[in-house]
Amino acid sequence: MLYAMIAEMYPDTAAARSQSRPAHLARLEVLKDAGRLVLAGPFPAIDAVDPGPAGFTGSLIVAEFDTQQAAQAWADNDPYVKAGVYASIIAKPFLHVLP
Repeated sequence: MLYAMIAEMYPDTAAARSQSRPAHLARLEVLKDAGRLVLAGPFPAIDAVDPGPAGFTGSLIVAEFDTQQAAQAWADNDPYVKAGVYASIIAKPFLHVLP
């Protein structure tokens, strides 16, 4: 089943995010290579493709896992959690209807 992982970031974590981003992206690549990643990306803090110093407020990841518990465990082990970038992350069941 698909799960949406919705993360909220702590403010002023640009440096920690930058340092842990390669490890964060590497985990997403593993899901992508396994054909389990539907989409992933950050929420800009302002209405712009490049928010500059405003940065980001969180992230959305939609991926396939066997159970909600497995999705939550995966999310809880994200490098952004360990680096203190994510204030919270929750995995919720997601039904892909369109397109």
